[in-house]
Amino acid sequence: MSSVLKDKVAIITGAGRGIGRAFALRFAEEGARLLLPDISRERAESTAEEIMAKGGQAVAMETDISDEGATGKVAEQVVRHYGKVDILVNNAAIWYGLNITDWDAWTVADWDRIFAVNVRGTWLCCKAVAPLMIKQSRGKIINMASNVARVPAAKLFLPYSCSKGAVYTLTHALARALGPSGINVNAIAPGYTATEASLGQKDSQKTFELATEEQSFQRSEQPSDLLGTAVFLASAESDFISGQVIYVDGGTVML
Repeated sequence: MSSVLKDKVAIITGAGRGIGRAFALRFAEEGARLLLPDISRERAESTAEEIMAKGGQAVAMETDISDEGATGKVAEQVVRHYGKVDILVNNAAIWYGLNITDWDAWTVADWDRIFAVNVRGTWLCCKAVAPLMIKQSRGKIINMASNVARVPAAKLFLPYSCSKGAVYTLTHALARALGPSGINVNAIAPGYTATEASLGQKDSQKTFELATEEQSFQRSEQPSDLLGTAVFLASAESDFISGQVIYVDGGTVML
């Protein structure tokens, strides 16, 4: 590995499994020191222990990002353990347990729960952590969007699709707001990726088939397909890039 993140401090939310875990392991290999907030302390500790077993530095903590007090503690903990923060990856989201559902069969509770975490939670993490970056006049914020807001499958996971559409807007707005402080804000938009959450959906085989048919590359997307883009956006190589949503979806969405 090139250690392009050597001496950088990164917060990666939802790093207990799936894409977040893959990010954490790769960022550690690249030299980053990590704070790993997750709704499950057990899963976060598992990721942190794997990183430390390989000689890396990682601290796990239990956090509900939809709660403003909890995200404030994330900012407190990163300062306590590392004294600064360079990178925030807003990966945590409600996806696990969602299944293909008719557009009008979702409940109000579904909408509220998904938006509370995927949209409000992402904003709250930025609100808590950005002041630390503003003080040092630099920082990288990477949001996790999704190509689902731009493809026919949007109707199959409607509140989730709409929540990720909101992350697009949040990314653009924060890039404008934080740019004068030297902070880059970008987003990664994966396609339907083979994570525990996706593979556990009752209609996963059908959804993977639909997703693959729309791709230029005819195979299922893996978490490893996203790592290079995440490292690039977290590194100095992307210092003049902000407000961008980068699709890493096998050539499904073409701009």
